[in-house]
Amino acid sequence: MQGLTRRAAILGWLPAFFGHSDIELAGVRVHTLRHGRSPKRYLVIHGDETTAKAALTAYLATHAGIGYVVKSQTRIVEIKGLNIDPNRLWSRVGAEKSLRSLNTGADESQIAAVLNDLDRHRHAALRRLTPLEGSRMFALHNNAHGYSMIEELPASDKTSTPQPDMPHHFFLCTDPADFELLKTSPYNVVLQTQAEPDDGSLSRLAARQKFRYINLECAIGDYNGQMERIQWLESHLP
Repeated sequence: MQGLTRRAAILGWLPAFFGHSDIELAGVRVHTLRHGRSPKRYLVIHGDETTAKAALTAYLATHAGIGYVVKSQTRIVEIKGLNIDPNRLWSRVGAEKSLRSLNTGADESQIAAVLNDLDRHRHAALRRLTPLEGSRMFALHNNAHGYSMIEELPASDKTSTPQPDMPHHFFLCTDPADFELLKTSPYNVVLQTQAEPDDGSLSRLAARQKFRYINLECAIGDYNGQMERIQWLESHLP
């Protein structure tokens, strides 16, 4: 049962339900989970968001799709000796901001080397992550440091807040049609269609490149709440 979560072992999941492989995407080590054939793409991009990891592993035990889980125990990863947020490297502008923020003592040649390396490998990484036409990317996140949908409201086009007392639990989407469906759910949701300001995140990239992107934020440790929302989305959104 090596590689499965303790929850998986308790429930008796079998490791043969999908294929496992480790790959590198733009310099970041990623564990890939494959089950069946599906154009859907799933992602856990921060290594310390353990509830999201467990929920995605459990979900892909019985549902088709390709999941990518960053192999790290922390929020930050290292590329060529410098720290970077893996959800800020999807544009050169965003990657540079993250590098300078997290590596105050780095010299210009170090930063330039990482930026140039990312420029060489970003496109190939995005070919794997970007969903096929008509499908979507579903990113799972956990928050543990006070972050909530309140911070996202100024950048949002539309919002639906049927759970105003649960601001740490919300969907974020970049496609207006997805928002119209998600707002019929009993869960909070925000729509963000603007590509600027460019912070290097996948949501900004999705807005720029016009592919469907959905992010689910849940408080870390709330496995049941995260799985409940995953199941609602998957049963209602094509």
